[in-house]
Amino acid sequence: MLNKGKLKGFAWAWNERIEPKKPRVPNPEVLAVRVASQAEKEALLAADPEKFFTEPHYNGFPAVLVRLPSIDTGELAELITDAWRCQAPRALAAELARPPQI
Repeated sequence: MLNKGKLKGFAWAWNERIEPKKPRVPNPEVLAVRVASQAEKEALLAADPEKFFTEPHYNGFPAVLVRLPSIDTGELAELITDAWRCQAPRALAAELARPPQI
């Protein structure tokens, strides 16, 4: 997603280091997802360590790693939507937050 001309990710594949000093490889069972703040990250990690975790690479960065087999699709959809809102241009996020006009 572009926001003010910059590429802003909100969910991406997690690359895991399997062997020391070797390149990281994608882990298809884990998704990295942006969160609004460090406090939200800590809350998710504390709430359900079976679903959410982190690694030193993400220290200080507002994102959690999500174990896809442990999360239901509704909760994942909510996480991804919230992650999008973190990175979306404010005007667009506000426009989509308004209820539809009938």
